[in-house]
Amino acid sequence: MHHHRINADSPATVAVTRQSRRSQIGTFSNGPRMKRLAGLLSLALLTGILGGCVATTRTLDPQAEKHYDASYDFSDKKQIVDALTDSLLSSPNIVTETVKPIIVIYGVDNETSEHISTSGITDDIRLALIKSGEYRFINRKQRGNLLDEADYQYSGFVPPEERVAEGRQLGADYILSGTLRSIEKKQARQWRLNKRELIYYSMNLELTDLETGEISWADNVEIARESSRPVIGW
Repeated sequence: MHHHRINADSPATVAVTRQSRRSQIGTFSNGPRMKRLAGLLSLALLTGILGGCVATTRTLDPQAEKHYDASYDFSDKKQIVDALTDSLLSSPNIVTETVKPIIVIYGVDNETSEHISTSGITDDIRLALIKSGEYRFINRKQRGNLLDEADYQYSGFVPPEERVAEGRQLGADYILSGTLRSIEKKQARQWRLNKRELIYYSMNLELTDLETGEISWADNVEIARESSRPVIGW
């Protein structure tokens, strides 16, 4: 049997040894480097996520139309107020040249499924009509306070010459009232990437003659809006 002796100093053996050492060095050097790279990428991703969750605030122009979804917002209120105020001021059914009609507001019924402060609509309409100089208004909300103040003045705490005269409050000529309604339609359940929603609003306002009960003026504003948003998101 012949035994072959391997020469450790042969060129082939030296080459194999060098290659093995390079592999070991590469293994030890690439491990920490890859870990550092992965750590940096994770930190950058976390920073981006947290940066997107930071709360921000900016001032908007209340006169500009701005909608984030299909539901009622301040832009809709402005559209309703402007349209109904212009309609009432231009109506030939109400005579305002000789005597300014006196109006008492009995509010707008909210028949929608949303929590909408309809008093904000009537407050803005009242403000616009007062500024026009063609109408006067009775402050119905303060009637209780007016009675309380009159009772206080006549209870002996206020001199007679400084008390308000009884029976001098204005009587209304018209009642301003109305109704806000909505119809909401959602897309049928099915596989889709976006969720679509359609909402229709109808605002009706009327002016009723207190003496005759006749509706002297009436008008309405309609708003229809469709929104679309991704099914996945926040």
